[in-house]
Amino acid sequence: MRIRAVTRDELPLLVELERAAGAPFAAIGMPEIAEDDPGTPEELAHYLDHGIALVAQAPDGTITGYLLAEPVDGALHIEQVSVHPDHARRGIGRTLIEHLAGQRDADAPALTLTTFADVPWNAPYYARCGFRPLADAELTPGLREIRRREAEHGLDRWPRLCMRRDLPGGADA
Repeated sequence: MRIRAVTRDELPLLVELERAAGAPFAAIGMPEIAEDDPGTPEELAHYLDHGIALVAQAPDGTITGYLLAEPVDGALHIEQVSVHPDHARRGIGRTLIEHLAGQRDADAPALTLTTFADVPWNAPYYARCGFRPLADAELTPGLREIRRREAEHGLDRWPRLCMRRDLPGGADA
């Protein structure tokens, strides 16, 4: 598997991959998440211009997963990690996260994300990847704004939380 930057012409592929990656939410009683609009290639282009957009590519060239991140209050905030269900449970998501964690040129002290607390491939998975839940008092202004937007989008219908993974050698945010 190869991890590399996303190209502009691949953005439509990420939209389709996100639709497929969302489908398993229907089986756990979250059909609204499974049917949620993944956004447009133009919206995803934001991460090419102002953040980080990575893909996992199989030896045959297939894009199997992707990660989007951007700076938020000094940390690198993971907006999305998605793996196509046909390639799930093979360490692709973890490899994308580890690649991001190794990108020290951004000089970030930590990775952050928001996620569903009770979905097995969300908070419990991220905990196994070294993330810890943040208490409300630990939320930065940027994380509070992200959570506000998520609530406006209806994501607070299910328990959500912010998580953080401190990076070696990173200063406190």
